[in-house]
Amino acid sequence: MKLLVTGGAGFIGSAVVRLAIARGHQVVNLDALTYAACLDNVAAVAKSPAYAFEQADIRDRAALDTVFDRHQPDAVMHLAAESHVDRSIDGPGDFIETNITGTFNMLEAARKYWTQAGRPEAFRFHHISTDEVYGSLPADPSVQFTEATPYDPRSPYSASKAASDHLVRAWHETYGLPVVLSNCSNNYGPYHFPEKLIPVVILNALAGKELPVYGDGSNVRDWLYVEDHADALLLVVQQGALGRSYNIGGENERSNLELVNTLCAILDEKRPRKDGRSYKDQITFVSDRPGHDARYAIDPSRIRQELGWRPSVTVEEGLERTVQWYLDNEAWWRALQDRDGVGRRLGTGT
Repeated sequence: MKLLVTGGAGFIGSAVVRLAIARGHQVVNLDALTYAACLDNVAAVAKSPAYAFEQADIRDRAALDTVFDRHQPDAVMHLAAESHVDRSIDGPGDFIETNITGTFNMLEAARKYWTQAGRPEAFRFHHISTDEVYGSLPADPSVQFTEATPYDPRSPYSASKAASDHLVRAWHETYGLPVVLSNCSNNYGPYHFPEKLIPVVILNALAGKELPVYGDGSNVRDWLYVEDHADALLLVVQQGALGRSYNIGGENERSNLELVNTLCAILDEKRPRKDGRSYKDQITFVSDRPGHDARYAIDPSRIRQELGWRPSVTVEEGLERTVQWYLDNEAWWRALQDRDGVGRRLGTGT
């Protein structure tokens, strides 16, 4: 199968690219190379004859038409997006343009290509989204997001992703474009750009800096190892039912404070502080994010029952692998330290 992967130089997209090549697929990586992208993420497969790279912006419709015409993909995996909630609070315009208008452009380019190709039945447009479109959950562990949960986005980021989800469904219902959708929980793992919680904690700890925890640290997330997510995404694009959405979760709920404490314990073992104290001493509670959702949790029953997928690692196993990866790949993250916004608190609402 020839896959057109948008955002393939980003965190989740690069995991998809690496796994797809390893499994014998052809991959066209379309990426605008914005601040969070890094071609080093796909360096391991870049010389493969099955890999091609196209630098293009999903806001540029003409460029998208050219890529479709040149490569003739069998399926699209649309991951390109602005994804940082804090940045969406400070600058929502980029999220509207990329996540909504960019997805519209992708849908129209895909529809044109699919129609001109005679509407092949095997073609798929897989839209990859987030559980944040569903809003916030109460603390009750019996309550989880399902694919039927009403949308209730609370941030500019989640609102832009909700809008893109609705566009994809509309293009399926109105034009017959063969689509599948997936909504995932919080990803973590190797090559995670150092602006999200887990890499920020790891790198701040190593640098002897404060480990910022928003509010009281009680906000709960379901954590999904990125390589497990890539595995699920390849399954959905190949076997998912047309027009169907699939919630992909890690089955690993943890509060932010629990997560940070776990990271500190792993670092205490793998890279002890010179003064013999725990990295937990660096934890600092900071002002909460405006509109911070209390809890996300996914009910993964549909993807488990219909496609037979479950995550392969617990959050503790995944965090240990992640910490070790950052310890072993200092050159990768050092090169990103000067990029816009890295190391600064964003999204305070001021």
